[in-house]
Amino acid sequence: MAIPTGAIVEQPREDPHGGVLYVVGTPIGNREDLSPRARRVLEQADVIACEDTRHSAQLLQGLSGHGRLVSFHHHNRHQRQPQLLGTLAAGHSLALISDAGLPGISDPGEELVAAVRQAGHGVICIPGPTAFVTALVGSGLPCGRFVFEGFLPAKQSARRQRLQHMVGESRTVVLYEAPHRLLALLEDLLELWGDRPLQVARELTKRHEEFIGPTTAMALEHFRGQSPRGECCVVVGGCPEPAILPWDAAAMTAQLQHLLHKDGLSPSQAARALAQRTGHSRQRLYALLLQNRRGEEQETGP
Repeated sequence: MAIPTGAIVEQPREDPHGGVLYVVGTPIGNREDLSPRARRVLEQADVIACEDTRHSAQLLQGLSGHGRLVSFHHHNRHQRQPQLLGTLAAGHSLALISDAGLPGISDPGEELVAAVRQAGHGVICIPGPTAFVTALVGSGLPCGRFVFEGFLPAKQSARRQRLQHMVGESRTVVLYEAPHRLLALLEDLLELWGDRPLQVARELTKRHEEFIGPTTAMALEHFRGQSPRGECCVVVGGCPEPAILPWDAAAMTAQLQHLLHKDGLSPSQAARALAQRTGHSRQRLYALLLQNRRGEEQETGP
């Protein structure tokens, strides 16, 4: 078949190219999930930046060869980043991998990609497995619109404050959590969000993959009897549309005070959180809070 005059013919390009950063997705458990393209890039890239050189060396054992491994993680990212930019400036190809999944999700790869683009170098993403997407799709909860929050704060007060801020989120919420904090997270979710549809995904793509649910209370009961192992993905159903509860000024005031003093929210945050929970307007609840505060000041005044 003749090619029309003036037609643009795209020539096949073989990765990797010098001066380009390749963000490469690696298996989150099952080694067979490493794609042929990812394999070729890792075999031919000049340098591979990774979280743990020993862990990555094991992953790359089955390849016909691979580039020089250098560590790049949270603790050395500020010192290592200029060196990696220098690698690209010298015309070498650079691949970035994490211990599992697609770099840039809850790891310092995000900062490196931004710095590489700012320096004017190319960035090519080689798609691969991602834990939170795998957990979301396998959970059976709505996937059309969702929120990924990554790891919540480890400190309980900060974690509870963040959960209070999201209490009215109507979209499915996906979280990462370490095993030693999973019980505390589930307890906070049950208290602050109620018993919603929920799945805790573990050992994704591995032989013992499991989803524990289908509600917060049932997942909590399971892990109280069986200690969790390995990092978990927690998928939580969105907040249902609240039914407007009867207005009870005394009860509303008590709940606002609880949000202020126990959960450490500001008056505006407390009013917003209770509005999402009860269906009453934030403005009315905030006005009630100010009214009670003025009353307290008058009682304690001269």
